Amino acid sequence: MRGAAALLLAALSAWALSAWAVAPAPVAEGLEEEDAAPGFDEGGIPEELVRVALEVRDRPIGERMAAISEPMMGLPYLGDAIGEGVPPDLDPPARYDAYDCLTFVEEVLALALPADPRSAPAVRRSLRYGEGAAVAYDNRHHFMLQQWVPRAIENGWLKDITSEIGETHLLRKTVTPKTWAWWKKRSLFHLRDDQLPTGDYAMPVLSTGAAREAIDRIPDGALILTVRQSKDYVPIVVTHLGFKVPSPPEVPLMRHATRMGKQPRVRNERLAWYLEHVQWYHHWPVDGVTVLMPQEYGPRRARMVALEEAQPAG
Repeated sequence: MRGAAALLLAALSAWALSAWAVAPAPVAEGLEEEDAAPGFDEGGIPEELVRVALEVRDRPIGERMAAISEPMMGLPYLGDAIGEGVPPDLDPPARYDAYDCLTFVEEVLALALPADPRSAPAVRRSLRYGEGAAVAYDNRHHFMLQQWVPRAIENGWLKDITSEIGETHLLRKTVTPKTWAWWKKRSLFHLRDDQLPTGDYAMPVLSTGAAREAIDRIPDGALILTVRQSKDYVPIVVTHLGFKVPSPPEVPLMRHATRMGKQPRVRNERLAWYLEHVQWYHHWPVDGVTVLMPQEYGPRRARMVALEEAQPAG
């Protein structure tokens, strides 16, 4: 794994930009933010990732996601890694040298879902901005509960299967303008007050205990979202995500970009250990997890043609 990651980093070295990213803005609800770092131009998908995506495109979705993300293993965690390349967020729209938890999942899905990996930018744009929406900071799905998750489900990329895994409860969240005004991280987002989503939201959640008991029912490729308990003065609840990869039944694994531990990076975690670990978060307790399954399209090539035709120019 480390050898593949090192080769990928070496191949990317020629893409490095000379300028440092400035005026960073969170990619989605401040998920595991860190300081910005030098970015890479979208330029093109690394040949190694294209090759792997083509080789595994006829395999089940979980196997595709695992194989495509294998060259990313060991790459460093970097919060706020992407942007639109223009103010207010000058970070590049894609990069392949470092990830945060959301950009890692977005990139793996973008490469795994289309029959041709060259269509990855269209999938990424749909997940990040919505189908047919212009690539713009104001259009980005910054907030998981209010934007990213429901839009991905509405557009057919994901299906909520939480209730199929085990007994769930419904987390309800009301977000008002006052909620945003009270939130201490409001200033990180370059959005007008009227651009911040408000309303009543709900998300089915498995307790960590129920999820541990039902690990064998979580399919390979499923996204696992960490959901915190609702706070009146905080508009967000989803703070992390990864996905289940094929592994021996006795050792189910979750792959994610994480800053846990001394070396923040893309790595595998024993899923049972992770579910046990997060239940001891005291500062902001974890309510449980939500499970989303990527959806296949047949024929996927026809689906991507329609999606690319819907994307605006520029």
